[in-house]
Amino acid sequence: MTRADLQAFLETDRVRNFILGVIVFNAILLGLETSKQAMAQAGGLILALDALCLVIFVVELLAKILAYRGRFFRDGWNIFDFVIVAISLVPAAQGFSALRALRILRVLRVVSSAPRLRRVVEGFITALPGMASVFLLMALIFYIGSVIATKLFGLHFPEWFGTLARSAYSLFQIMTLESWSMGIVRPVMEVYPLAWLFFVPFIMITTFAVVNLLVGLIVNSMQDAHQEESNAETGAYRDDVSQRLSRIETQLAQVLEQRDRPGSGG
Repeated sequence: MTRADLQAFLETDRVRNFILGVIVFNAILLGLETSKQAMAQAGGLILALDALCLVIFVVELLAKILAYRGRFFRDGWNIFDFVIVAISLVPAAQGFSALRALRILRVLRVVSSAPRLRRVVEGFITALPGMASVFLLMALIFYIGSVIATKLFGLHFPEWFGTLARSAYSLFQIMTLESWSMGIVRPVMEVYPLAWLFFVPFIMITTFAVVNLLVGLIVNSMQDAHQEESNAETGAYRDDVSQRLSRIETQLAQVLEQRDRPGSGG
């Protein structure tokens, strides 16, 4: 089998769907390994099937490396798969046991195997530069809010606002809207009735403005990625149509040329 044949074989839907099925099956096995009852009843079988899945992943990667050679490591998703499988091969001994626990990361190979999921991740990565600016803005808002909250409420509520770090964590809880009213704000308002003048604007700025700005950046990046993919598919389709028309014109010219030759019977 030539490299071209191997590449064509690896890119077929049958192979991709098979690898995707193995990934899902392996994820189920890794979940069963956390069950004491399942391991007690069929621990040997589960471990054997897990090892078989790992062998399939290794064979797949070796086949891709053989087929694509240097181009294999130019694709970020191939590198991602390579690292995930390499972590699974680390021996479970001494300080490497924590890395072995990361075998569940094999499930993330579903992302690299499913084009729609890849589009989501690529859109998220594309949005990171813009998100960095938003995170910086968020950090400034939290720092200012933490200083204000520590000075205003730290004396009577040291467990929530006694230090800058505690204030930042309490404000983060408030931003997530987790028990923010009954858990923090209302007890504070029993001592400081006007505390809502600080907390309500903070929630409006962080939860409803900045967080939605992050969501907007991610959605916009995903739309751009989808548009680029659509443009690429459209361009490929136009190139294919142009090539077909060119071949038809060539064939037609050859037919006309043969017809016009002397003695052609035309």
